[in-house]
Amino acid sequence: MAPILPLTLQDVVLRFGGDTVLDGVSLNLGGTGCTVVMGPNGAGKSLLLKLLHGLLPATSGRILWGDKVPSEVTSRQALVFQKPVLLRRSVSANLDFVLKARGKDVTRRDALLEHAGLLYKASHPARLLSGGEAQRLSLARALATDPEVLFLDEPTASLDPASVLAIERIVSDARLSGVRIVFVTHDVGQARRMADDVVFLHRGRIAEHSAAVDFFPEPQSAAARDYLNGRIVV
Repeated sequence: MAPILPLTLQDVVLRFGGDTVLDGVSLNLGGTGCTVVMGPNGAGKSLLLKLLHGLLPATSGRILWGDKVPSEVTSRQALVFQKPVLLRRSVSANLDFVLKARGKDVTRRDALLEHAGLLYKASHPARLLSGGEAQRLSLARALATDPEVLFLDEPTASLDPASVLAIERIVSDARLSGVRIVFVTHDVGQARRMADDVVFLHRGRIAEHSAAVDFFPEPQSAAARDYLNGRIVV
């Protein structure tokens, strides 16, 4: 099976009605590491993830994963949303469902739960998990599909510090195992901890894309400098 990376976007535009929400986005991502997508509210971060994952069609422009369009590689990717969407079943049954649906080895279930710190809650109803536990289950379920690319849309928003740390550890382990990570966050501290490179979106356009070691000490765009300095960016 041919690799789905690198990722190439050329002049991608997304419009809803008369509103242009992504405007002329061009981007190249290589095959390894964690790309953090940052920017103020309304910049188009979540919409960009949905385009990359094939959940939305671009109005114009070109998106290629290797030589394939997004809809051809969706099954080789996984997306974790800000708010977990779980089945009304037990914790273990949530994983069983995904493993069976994707034709994966169901005996991996307990190892996946243990890695997420949830094995001791395997028989509990998923709906009774705390916010952090539910998000860890959502992440374990995503990783159960053996994705080549993992998208995360603010997965730790409003979670307690211990849950944030647990989720970052799981994502970092996935990165080290070769999963390509694309991670949306508003948390500058989290971005510093997780990023190999940073895409900064502003008003539907990429204001800059640079290595994390360059971006944080000396961002090149005025919008990114203001954002990192805690100023309101609109």
